[in-house]
Amino acid sequence: MGKLCLLACAVSLLASSSSPPARRRYGSIFSLGDSYADTGSGPVVFGWHSIASPVMRPPYGSTFFGRPTGRNCDGRLPHRLPRRVASRPLHAGGSAESLDLPLVPPFLVRNGTTSFRRGANFAVGGATALDAAFFHRWDPPGGSVFPLNTSLGVQMQWFESLKPSLCATTKQCKELFGRSLFFVGAFGANDYLLSLAAKSIHEVRSFVPDVVRTISMAVQRLIRHGATTLVVPGVIPVGCAPPVLVTFADPDPAGYDPRTGCLKAINDLAAHHNALLQDALRELQAKQRPAGAVTVVYADFFGPAIEMVTSPAKFGFEHDVLTLCCGGPGRFHYNKKVFCGDPGAIRCRDPSARLFWDGVHLTEAAYRYVAAGWLSSIESP
Repeated sequence: MGKLCLLACAVSLLASSSSPPARRRYGSIFSLGDSYADTGSGPVVFGWHSIASPVMRPPYGSTFFGRPTGRNCDGRLPHRLPRRVASRPLHAGGSAESLDLPLVPPFLVRNGTTSFRRGANFAVGGATALDAAFFHRWDPPGGSVFPLNTSLGVQMQWFESLKPSLCATTKQCKELFGRSLFFVGAFGANDYLLSLAAKSIHEVRSFVPDVVRTISMAVQRLIRHGATTLVVPGVIPVGCAPPVLVTFADPDPAGYDPRTGCLKAINDLAAHHNALLQDALRELQAKQRPAGAVTVVYADFFGPAIEMVTSPAKFGFEHDVLTLCCGGPGRFHYNKKVFCGDPGAIRCRDPSARLFWDGVHLTEAAYRYVAAGWLSSIESP
């Protein structure tokens, strides 16, 4: 497959809309990423540093699981939304149930029966693409412990440490990973938000190529291990996220997009990242030999999220679309001292009527609509 395509295009390899449908069955899923993909490793890492993880308390998980599961959401994350092939939209990672994809455990959550034969999720909430040391260079004395040492490079090391237990020879590994689906990301948002706390937008923009290069190199590394189908999401319009709108509020009204109410400069930064990432993946795809042996997929978070912000009623969202479903008293229900699940926190009545869940994270309902946007773009190119 010589050109870069959206996720739905790649997942169409799994099932055709023609009759009868033909499915490609993936034997394993391997996922690297941040809180958009973390299904439980984050709380483990927080525990290493004696930090309580808010996602392990109600109302997290209330929409689907009925209990907290370690996900930064009211329900399921992009990689786990069930879909009916060719009749309903596909999300990042598609459907572990309907697309014959296995459900895989978070890598850092282990017990005596944990098996990674069907894959592993290495994602950790708060993870960066660049190594943590990059950000700690400008820490003040006694500065923050964040970001924790869970970067893309560290997650790659975890994957490579697991590999010998999965396959013993190069041939076995090529066969195993060739039948596997890999997710790399979304990475980048944490890199930029952490940096904006200490650097100007111009300075942060200058190392976007470094972030993108790091992601691209990880994808290449996975291909060398034998991966043949890789999904690489871009970042959301970070300038629309309620914590960002409050933390980086611009005193100049011209700093806001009149269509969305979002911060223009920060969204321009996110769009710049996504454009460079698509270029890098397109270049990487073109280098694969023989042509079509490897499929590298770009998955768009930005466009669908912007559409939900500009036309909330179209998606069943309330008019104050930038307000958190679960947060604290304050503008957009964001309060840095009162987080979702804290005493005094505010929780919306219906998460399905909200775009944002607890901060930069979306609700399960929003993830469903992102998926619908991807499928529509494939059906109507």
